[in-house]
Amino acid sequence: MTASPLPVLFISHGAPLFAIEAGSTGPALTRWGEGLQQLGKGLRGVVIMSPHWMARAPAVMSNPAPATWHDFGGFPAELYELQYPAAGSPALAAEVLGLLKDAGMAAGSDPERPLDHGAWVPLMHLFPQANVPVVQLALPVDAGPAQVLAMGRALASLRSRGVLLVGSGSMTHNLREFFGGAREPAPYVLEFSRWVEAAIARGDKTAMLDYRRQAPHAQRAHPSEDHFLPLFFALGAAGWGDEEAVQADYLSREVMYGILAMDSFALA
Repeated sequence: MTASPLPVLFISHGAPLFAIEAGSTGPALTRWGEGLQQLGKGLRGVVIMSPHWMARAPAVMSNPAPATWHDFGGFPAELYELQYPAAGSPALAAEVLGLLKDAGMAAGSDPERPLDHGAWVPLMHLFPQANVPVVQLALPVDAGPAQVLAMGRALASLRSRGVLLVGSGSMTHNLREFFGGAREPAPYVLEFSRWVEAAIARGDKTAMLDYRRQAPHAQRAHPSEDHFLPLFFALGAAGWGDEEAVQADYLSREVMYGILAMDSFALA
């Protein structure tokens, strides 16, 4: 047991190139991960939700030795040589399943699931030694913000059991506009990102759950909402929108390639 609950992380994992083009976000994650481990809070494992695993119902990776899945194409050869050999944890996976079922969510386990790039790419920056066991959680295909928020809340007690809960997505994710190379941040990217930051800071659950109508440029920032939904997992796990205040400690507000906001922050 930890003396106090661990924080929760939301990480924007951007494009697969983030693995080798770390920008300022990668080193910021590394520093944060080092600080967490140095605190000696008894880190047992990571439970991470990535939009690159979508399933019909909640599913939990119970693979004891998940492979590094290079689930992308057309990138430099060095990207496909990277490995993230973190162990899995069937015991932690069973805890996750139990909590989801206790919350009335039918969930199953997947003993063969590998780590997709939405999990291993940010984790290779966060814990580069791959020395923390990882359990991945699927994003239900038909889930909306409220349902994903509830999934995070269902697992919140793990924070007091030495488990780091992570939502891995992207603050903005319109790959139709991805051209690569250094570019100035598109104005809509900054406007959307700062609207989200302000809504989180004031605990405005109503606005956040209705972000597709209320946030500026929401449809352009997220033509589909799969990469934004893991944010709600992190918010739910942190108890955001409940009685107690939750503070977002930003690790990064970087924008890559002009259109990928890499906003990453801890919630405590």
